[in-house]
This record gives sequence, structure tokens and C-alpha cells, in this order.
Amino acid sequence: MNERIIELTEINPNDMFGTQNENVEILKKYFPKLKLVARGNELKAYGEPEILDEFEKRMRMLITHFNRYNKLDENSIERVLTSNGNEHKSSKLSDGILVHGVNGRLIKAQTTNQRRIVELMTKNDMLFAIGPAGTGKTYTAVALAVRALKEKEVRKIVLTRPAVESGENLGFLPGDLKEKLDPYMQPLYDALRDMIPHERLNSYIEKGIIQIAPLAFMRGRTLDHAFVILDEAQNTTHNQMKMFLTRMGKSAKFLVTGDPGQIDLPRRQVSGLKEAILTLKEVKGIAFVHLDDKDVIRHKLVRQIISAYKSIEVGND
Repeated sequence: MNERIIELTEINPNDMFGTQNENVEILKKYFPKLKLVARGNELKAYGEPEILDEFEKRMRMLITHFNRYNKLDENSIERVLTSNGNEHKSSKLSDGILVHGVNGRLIKAQTTNQRRIVELMTKNDMLFAIGPAGTGKTYTAVALAVRALKEKEVRKIVLTRPAVESGENLGFLPGDLKEKLDPYMQPLYDALRDMIPHERLNSYIEKGIIQIAPLAFMRGRTLDHAFVILDEAQNTTHNQMKMFLTRMGKSAKFLVTGDPGQIDLPRRQVSGLKEAILTLKEVKGIAFVHLDDKDVIRHKLVRQIISAYKSIEVGND
């Protein structure tokens, strides 16, 4: 009897095989002449070569479906097993959906300016998304990066931000370098965990397909075939911003996010973001989107807080 082994490398077996292997039982109904055994992250199939070939083809389609939608249920399994395969060749998303997040959650641009980010990012290789906290700048940027990776438009995602926060000093934080830096990277991790299942995200990070690092680690690199996000860019200096922007390599997309109203640099230190907005505003191929309190998607109080502080800042000018 011939054997075929399907190994799951970036998918939790429970997600693919189902609770108590319920999805495997569905497969058995469609392939009654095969003996199927699920153990650990492997599904072994025994039978005739022709049937095994078709079974392996359908399993690859199911894996592709899960990688796209992050969800597998009885209906989707039956659709894949009974399809002619053509509808699964194209993976382009529609209806404003950026990515299907964990458990099939639909992630879309929710406001006018978020949709402008999506639109302008398709037409430009570099974009600055500027606006206050809570406007979804980082989340939209990460969703665009994940979409580009899924659609094989880029080979890797690079996420970075300057390690400057409210006057804190890395040297006084406990732990090794990674433990000191991880809190600064947390918003990026949080967004990724919403969009990529745990096992696959860990695999991408281990393989360097997704790289998360402080801005200082970008020096000397050339970033080709990558979607690169610089978050919290208001805390870059002139030299840091220039260094980052000149890392751009072939077939790369750069998206810079920041809030000029929350600069944590020392006094008299010019923000690299503010300088870049003025310096690059006429450069063709670079787009700018300015978000405001109408784009706030956090608690409704956040919008009121931003408006209140804005009136104080205007009064102090």
C-alpha cells in the first residue's frame, strides 16, 4: 500500500484537523478508499497512487485556504473538496478587506483617511501617515504589509521604531537587550498577532520573513523586496530619518507613521518626521496622508481628549 505524508509546518494541527479530528472525518467521507491517520502535525494517507495524488492536491488547496482566511470549517472544506480548483488560484481580496485575521476576522480600513492610505500605498512606494493616537496608522500599515506578504508582492516585512519613549532610558530597564527592546515593539507585535496565527507568526520571525527591530539596527542595510514600516517616526532625529529612508532597495515599499504632537526627544532636538514632511513634500512618488480626530477608532473619549488638547495647543501658539 502506498503512503503519502502531509506535514503542517506553520499551522496548528488543531486548526487544520479540527477538534477531535473532526475535519479528518470529513476528509474520510470524500476519500473513502484511503486510510487517513492524523498524528501530531502529520496526516498520513494510504491507498492507490492516483487517489493519493488527488488527495494531496486537495490538502494543498485546504492549506492555501487556511493561510488566506485563517479559518477552516465544514463548509469551507466541502467547497474546496468539490471545487474545480480555479477559484483558489487567485488570492486577491475584495470588498475593502485588507486581510483575514486570526479566526477569520475581517480587517478593513475603517475611515476615509485609512482608505486613502490603502489607495495611495498602491500608487506610491513611500508614504507618510501622520496623525494623533488612536487613528489606526500603525494597524493599517501592518495590515498592508501582511497583505503584501500574503500576495507575494514582497518577500519580507521589516517593522522598526526608535527606542525613545517618554524620557525612559534603555540602560535602566531590567533584562537582556531583547527584553529591554520588546516593550517598544509591543504595538507591532499586537497588530501582527491579530492578523497571523501564532505558529505561523513565530515561524516567520524565526526565518527572518518578519523582522522587528529598533531603528538603530537598520544602519548599513539595504532592504530589497520588503514592506518596511517605521512607526513612531516623530521620535527620530535628522540623521536617523535620513538613514532609514536611504535603506530603500529594489521592489520595496516604505510606510512611515508618526504623531508630531507626541515628540519625546530632548528639547531643541528637531524631529526627523517634521523635517521630512517639509523636505520631501514635493518629491514625486512619496505620498502623505494626514489623519485627524475624525479617524479615531478607539474609545469615543479619545476623540474628545484629542480635541481638548488641540484647543490648548492652539491657545499656546
